[in-house]
Amino acid sequence: MARACCAMQIRAACSPSTSGRSPPQIGVLPYYRLMFSRICRWLALSGSIVLGAAAQQTSLPAKDWLKVGGNFSNQNYSPLKQIDRENVAGLKAVWQTHLDGSGLASKYSGEAQPLFEDGVLYMITGADDVFAVDVKTGAILWKHQANLPPSISTVCCAWASRGLALGGGKIYVAQLDGRIAALDQKSGAVIWSVQAERWQDGYTITAAPLYYDGMVIVGFSGAEFATRGRIKAWDAKDGHALWTFYTIPGPNEIGHDTWPKDNDAWKYGGASVWQTPAVDPELGLLYFTTGNPGPAFNGKIRPGNNLFASSMVAIEARTGKYRWHFQQVHHDLWDYDAPNPVILFDVKIGGTLRKAAAEAGKTGWVYILDRTNGKPLLGIDEKPVAQEPRQFTSPTQPVPRGDAFVPQSIDIAPEGYALVNQGRIFTPYWSDGVVAKTSSIGGANWPPSSYDPDTNFYYVCATDAMNAFHRGENNQAPRPGEVYTGSTLGLPLPTTGIFAALDMKTNRLVWQQRWKEACYSGSVTTAGGLVFTGRSDGRLTALDSSNGRRLWEFQTGAGVNAPPAVFEYEGDQYVAVYSGGSLYASAPRGDSLFLFSLKGTLTGSETTPAQSPEQSPLR
Repeated sequence: MARACCAMQIRAACSPSTSGRSPPQIGVLPYYRLMFSRICRWLALSGSIVLGAAAQQTSLPAKDWLKVGGNFSNQNYSPLKQIDRENVAGLKAVWQTHLDGSGLASKYSGEAQPLFEDGVLYMITGADDVFAVDVKTGAILWKHQANLPPSISTVCCAWASRGLALGGGKIYVAQLDGRIAALDQKSGAVIWSVQAERWQDGYTITAAPLYYDGMVIVGFSGAEFATRGRIKAWDAKDGHALWTFYTIPGPNEIGHDTWPKDNDAWKYGGASVWQTPAVDPELGLLYFTTGNPGPAFNGKIRPGNNLFASSMVAIEARTGKYRWHFQQVHHDLWDYDAPNPVILFDVKIGGTLRKAAAEAGKTGWVYILDRTNGKPLLGIDEKPVAQEPRQFTSPTQPVPRGDAFVPQSIDIAPEGYALVNQGRIFTPYWSDGVVAKTSSIGGANWPPSSYDPDTNFYYVCATDAMNAFHRGENNQAPRPGEVYTGSTLGLPLPTTGIFAALDMKTNRLVWQQRWKEACYSGSVTTAGGLVFTGRSDGRLTALDSSNGRRLWEFQTGAGVNAPPAVFEYEGDQYVAVYSGGSLYASAPRGDSLFLFSLKGTLTGSETTPAQSPEQSPLR
């Protein structure tokens, strides 16, 4: 940050006056003036390389797509409007590139959003293999194989990666096996690699890393395997460790008093970080949300609110120091964790422009906070909920004012179950199972939401499902890497998807639609009045952002379970998306990267099926 500010000050000092007047004299001899001028020009030029990417990620991504989420605010919004409601029906594929059969096996899920810079797309598969692809031809320029150990046994929810990070001439990879690597952006060669955590101890990584201010920042998953959650930063130049923030506080730290004093439950307290943090460079803060406490379904051994599980947290980007938190679910018993990425935006509320941080939860609410201090912007009320003393349930839960985007109760009991408390959200349970909504799969799960700064509409890809909750016996201290959930779950009835738009000025629904299958891909919205979102049956679709009406679709041949990237190259707007399928969504597998534009010529009937690695040699 200091380096960027210094470079900007140098540019301001060295630039000629724009007012038509001569710049002020600096009062030094001509020789030193000449040398100073040359130094200024050199620093401004070299600084522009650093500042260019940083400035693009802070502002809206009008050209390249440099970061998962589009910019530091995670808005998944493109200001491009060459493709709009009137002409999107003419959108066709420019090319389809098979990624050498990577990630085709049933254990993999294709959840990554592509990155794009200077004519090259960067893509990672569920096998953590990385590809650089020429945007003009679709040719693979280089490939890096992760060679993940086939013995990894501490995977929660499929072998997957949600993307890469880019910066400083490097591509950064966070692998499932707990390894972080920096690749040369031009060749794919490994520059440095560190074993950040061990998968044998329960730690894995599915979130895309964040590159910010010369650092690589990564959150870890593993709450299902008796871990203590954490997010870490490394120096982007050589990979040496900078800081660690533990999402479960230890003794003498803020929040440790929300864990029992008579056992070591906090050491296995979970609170995974499933997503890439958002950043406010002006405030110098990182924002992320956390997963459920461990064990997820047995509250008996962890009385208390269990901070910072199921919370939004803000920390200092440079140091990892705690600044504030807001817990969305106290003493979570339902796996109502918060895997959806935090989105930052400025919004007028009561006539005043406010700095907001928002996240769509598994609970079915969007939590909207003041990102300067973590206080609710529109009101979040603590309301009494049903109790089960044996589970040490919290007497109240936070309920945001506004609308839920999925149902939060059950109208008719499914066969074989009695309906308790009308199956409402936060219904507690013990040895006898209960059914309730929302489900532990959502509400909103990991698929990223998107935000339109022009309308203040927030778009959520969600699932409507009920769970059969049941507490199992899991009262002993676990061993690292051992399954640690406290129960098993069931889905008594099929799930459906809900795609919804909410107005962030009021947190009220603008429109909402039901899909026959779960929504499991996320979205990107554009200034052209469109929302691009994938479907598990293989379609990429474009919706009218004002009402949800489907305007276009393209059948890719495999589940589109990842958000697209939208960018401009040589005067044309493009949409790129990974068609890889998903284990969690039971979607057909594929290995294709697609590129679309209004000048494309390929239709869905002209796509080709995936090939095995043996059939598809590296080009």
